[in-house]
Amino acid sequence: MPENSGAAPQPKLALLFPGQGSQHPGMGKHIHAVSQAARSVFAQADEVLGFRLSKLCFEGPEEDLENTVNTQPAILATSMAYLEFLRERLGGLGKRLMPSLVAGHSLGQFTAAVAAGAVDFADGLRLVVERGRIMTEWARTRPGGLASILGLNSEDVEQVCEEASGRESAWVAVVNAPGQTVIAGETSALQRAMALARERGAKVIRLPIGVPGHSPVMHDAARELSRFVSTLRFGDPQPPLVSNVSGSLLTTAEEVRQELSEQICAAVQWARCFLTMLNEGTSTFVEVGPGHTLSRIARRISEGASVLNVQDSPADDLLSAGTPGVVPREVEARR
Repeated sequence: MPENSGAAPQPKLALLFPGQGSQHPGMGKHIHAVSQAARSVFAQADEVLGFRLSKLCFEGPEEDLENTVNTQPAILATSMAYLEFLRERLGGLGKRLMPSLVAGHSLGQFTAAVAAGAVDFADGLRLVVERGRIMTEWARTRPGGLASILGLNSEDVEQVCEEASGRESAWVAVVNAPGQTVIAGETSALQRAMALARERGAKVIRLPIGVPGHSPVMHDAARELSRFVSTLRFGDPQPPLVSNVSGSLLTTAEEVRQELSEQICAAVQWARCFLTMLNEGTSTFVEVGPGHTLSRIARRISEGASVLNVQDSPADDLLSAGTPGVVPREVEARR
């Protein structure tokens, strides 16, 4: 019998990557100033895209940064710059980052795929630009949007969407945490659903996104995106990704390809995704990217979760906390 057969499982580290809505002018500017690794990420993004994405991230204007075609590569590039900044800082201390799982919220799943090596950074940028273009084109013909519903359980939100739907429809698009749901809908249905939710005592916030993403009405957009995805080269993710849709672990190139192709028309089950990571033994979560949205959601799902954010003294916090997944370089060399 192996000597460690009765040993407690080793705690794990998961990296979380934020999605659309976390953008803000000035994001990434500080790490660009202090980190060569971050500067390299932004320089490559500028070269791949053929315009100064870095300048847009650092200076705005906000309305241009909130244009979906710009937002998506901006968040991916900034998140990867933070990840490379973190790796650089740890490397300088003789440490190496070895997460057991990665996951991204909606758009963030594309960043997670890049971070896990399932798709390279340049292709990831091109992919999210195409995703943004498809979503923008689609919104011109069938406008709609998203709204955050706070204070109702997911079953009540589903009922609200059913009551609001008629010639146009509304759906549950994202289940973030208990009492925190996002709905999607075509314009009139979304407005009816928002009014019904308010009547039931919910706090309702219309999000600055003009596309009813993560809803069945996006099937045609998903098919168009899938054709572009099929032209790109994918590899097996290391470490596994956790699916936004099913909450299962994605371990092969084909599974990641399918996830990124189809998630635009499927609801994001973030609470389920997060619980999978907990059930897999994850003890520490690090949000890597602009903002603190996923850190706040994580604490709402699990009050006892250890949640760090790479923007908050990243390497120092990780090391002082004795974080799992941060190991001496020689440990990685022996594996």
